[in-house]
Amino acid sequence: MRFEIIGKITNVETIAVDASIREVQRLRRVYGTGRWRKLKGRTMVRLPNGTVHEAEVHWYEAHGVGKKELKIKYLLD
Repeated sequence: MRFEIIGKITNVETIAVDASIREVQRLRRVYGTGRWRKLKGRTMVRLPNGTVHEAEVHWYEAHGVGKKELKIKYLLD
């Protein structure tokens, strides 16, 4: 699903690090090596139909690589 993040991601928490991430081998192959972490946080998002919602988003991140594969896990409102 395509969406646009509006504002800052808050309440950021680490879900998993390196070996505890199921897809760490794929992440390293596609984006490069690094200390991969899976994170979650809350933010406002704009959906393709123009509506704005608060959502919990999940993504992968590594130092020097940045945020990758952001996805909406839940719409909170």
